[in-house]
Amino acid sequence: MSDSKHVTYEDAGVDTAEGGRAVDAIKQMVKDTNRPEVIGGIGGFGGLFSAAALKDMEDPILISGTDGVGTKLVLAQIMDRHETVGQDLVAMCVNDILASGAEPLFFLDYVAIGHIEAEHMAKIIKGVADGCKLAGCALVGGEMAEHPGVMAPADYDLAGFTVGVVDRPKIARPRECPSRRRDPGPAFHRRALQRLLARAQGHRRRRH
Repeated sequence: MSDSKHVTYEDAGVDTAEGGRAVDAIKQMVKDTNRPEVIGGIGGFGGLFSAAALKDMEDPILISGTDGVGTKLVLAQIMDRHETVGQDLVAMCVNDILASGAEPLFFLDYVAIGHIEAEHMAKIIKGVADGCKLAGCALVGGEMAEHPGVMAPADYDLAGFTVGVVDRPKIARPRECPSRRRDPGPAFHRRALQRLLARAQGHRRRRH
């Protein structure tokens, strides 16, 4: 029987030490999002959240939502501004459950990145934490997934997941929910954003 080599995360290009530093860098900002129902802190295999308060509802209904931020990540990369894109991530998820009248309870994020750097990751998660504080939900956990050789070192993608609650008699139908109204304020629309990104990419190619 041939000897088998023990393969480590480091052999695969995953920097576990830097991952640990990244977790340390975000602990306080995650803690700052806590609600009274949160049990413990980050670092376990799952986020704990007490449902004791739900007994005061007639028929509590849990509502979940998940989303990402799409091509706006490319805009964040071009501008080298990563502290706010997490707020957009939270908003995309929370808005979907608000449409049913739910109160957001907690949130989890998933970050896939080519190479983890603690300071860079802290900037990304700060936006998520800021968004959670604005929405009134707790950031109870998440995942930092390093993908060396699959993604370029600085490239990353975000996904978010949220759970909220609404009492069954108070469930809002889409036609009843104010958040369904069209927002007249400024926003990046898909086609305009694609044109902006194409111009920016062309500018970058001309510079190099």
